[in-house]
Amino acid sequence: MRLRLVGGRISKRSLSALSAVAQEFGDGRVYLTGRANLQVRAFPGSSAGLSESALAALRGTGLLPSRTHELARNIMLSPQSGLAGGRADLRFLAADLDRLICVDPVLAALPGRFLFVLDDGRGDLLDRPADLGLVALDHQRGQVRIGAGWAEVVSLDRAALRLAALAAAFLHARGSGASAPWHIRELAAPAIATSLAPVADPDPLLPRPLAPLPYGPVPGGRHQPAPETGLDGAAIAALTGAYSPTDLTATSDADDHPTTDAATTTTDAATDLIVTPWRGILIPEGERHE
Repeated sequence: MRLRLVGGRISKRSLSALSAVAQEFGDGRVYLTGRANLQVRAFPGSSAGLSESALAALRGTGLLPSRTHELARNIMLSPQSGLAGGRADLRFLAADLDRLICVDPVLAALPGRFLFVLDDGRGDLLDRPADLGLVALDHQRGQVRIGAGWAEVVSLDRAALRLAALAAAFLHARGSGASAPWHIRELAAPAIATSLAPVADPDPLLPRPLAPLPYGPVPGGRHQPAPETGLDGAAIAALTGAYSPTDLTATSDADDHPTTDAATTTTDAATDLIVTPWRGILIPEGERHE
């Protein structure tokens, strides 16, 4: 069972609840995916789906907000967005896009592998294959990604609406049936240009691709006068791609003990953990406030 996390974010409470459900119904472990989502395995069920008791337990974690649209909620976001670096905090964009997907009955038909990728301008997700997405050019604008190419530059406050509209246009263009494309890149180039959006050249302000987030201390603790002086969070490696109950307990408790240094005192504002596309968990030490 795959549990989709918008932008990789999950509360410590939900992660602990999921660990308990995995111990009760599954193999006791929580698995991290390359799309910054979670999986649990070996749950009881049949070809018709999970058992009602297991499904009810999963719903109790808060990680299944929409039964009708769950397969469509594939939204990847730069993990450090809003914590350190980047050209814009795109957490609002990820949340708005998720809301627009879930309220539109048409978008429930998006294929389960259809992926939105939002890069906050640092370039960490620039090389990640996407169906639709956006790369921030500054704190107000971003260029739309469409399949393997580029579309227009849009204001960030209108980007969610534009991406949702393009997703609906893809569903109309793909048709139906077993042979219908799963991804925008599988459409013919003329169909993309005429049915979705005119193809544009890459904007000169696009960043260079950035290497994956390393494991260990990384910038992203809480806001400081300059980004380079931010506190350190930590991307914790899950070398096997799976966390045991002991691992999850240690991860969930990792930022519950504030430092006593007056210059770097953390608060209890960091309620989220962030699953990264590199099968790690980013543990923020605080939130950045503008």
